[in-house]
Amino acid sequence: MYSAVLIAAVVGGGVLLLMRRLFPRQKAVQLLRYPANTMRGKTVIVTGANSGIGKAVAGELLKLHARVIMACRDLQSAEEAAREIQKEAGQEQGEVVIKHLDLASLASVRRFCEEINKEEPKIDVLINNAGVYQCPYTKTEDGFEMQLGVNHLGHFLLTHLLLDLLKTSAPSRIVVVSSKLYKYGHINFDDLNSEAKYDKAFCYSQSKLANLLFTLELAKQLQGSGVTVNALTPGIVRTRLGRHVQIPFLAKPLFNLASMVFFKSPLEGAQTPLYLACSPEVEGVSGKCFANCEEEELMAKAVDEQAAKKLWDISRRMVGLSD
Repeated sequence: MYSAVLIAAVVGGGVLLLMRRLFPRQKAVQLLRYPANTMRGKTVIVTGANSGIGKAVAGELLKLHARVIMACRDLQSAEEAAREIQKEAGQEQGEVVIKHLDLASLASVRRFCEEINKEEPKIDVLINNAGVYQCPYTKTEDGFEMQLGVNHLGHFLLTHLLLDLLKTSAPSRIVVVSSKLYKYGHINFDDLNSEAKYDKAFCYSQSKLANLLFTLELAKQLQGSGVTVNALTPGIVRTRLGRHVQIPFLAKPLFNLASMVFFKSPLEGAQTPLYLACSPEVEGVSGKCFANCEEEELMAKAVDEQAAKKLWDISRRMVGLSD
């Protein structure tokens, strides 16, 4: 009996040590508190608002009386999420609107923007949150590698087609969700669409670096317009984003335990996008990246103005905004 307890203690200690090495405990997240009417009268678009960080930030915005447009590919999932966040928000809350948006289809992006420009008198905040992570090699409807297509190009076109409305709604904000994994990628201009070789981890990192370069160039283009754009890295969050990652069967219990102990909850992960959408502290701030509601220093490749402009021009051609 004593031996069994001793062995269990040793094994358990080893497992805990391993988890601490694999998943260093993140800085404790302080949940933001704003006056209940902070976003009253404001319209906010959140892409991918049916789950994870998007759902959490939509729920918090609803509590702050915002008019939240949930832009989602899966309408059934969006409706379920809307009911949940409305129930949690209580009696005094904003308004929820659900609209279909498939970022893997430029036609869908154009239809969505046509509806928004026709139906909405203003947009105060656009939160580019939706994304795919390390999926098997597939292409979008328009022939783009899926991670580049959804994470970068879909949002690139979406933002461009809503810019006029954002400008007439100024002061307004654009929030771009990136990832610290940008550090492990670079923009492969020679094979941007990964036709010659596909590495799912690299392609995700490339798409997240593209988000940062897009933010950098867009901020420059928007100077003096009253529209600001900032990016963020949310950290490791328990979401469905990693559904394509294959974890060995025997390791799943350990991974699930580690995620509960060491990963942020979706609500914790939503604090920085919420901060960038709501806080008066970032009024007029543009072209920056934030983590845990503080400005983050980026690697040189994420603030490369020449690469940002080159990617901007190529992206415009890829989505049909220029010849």
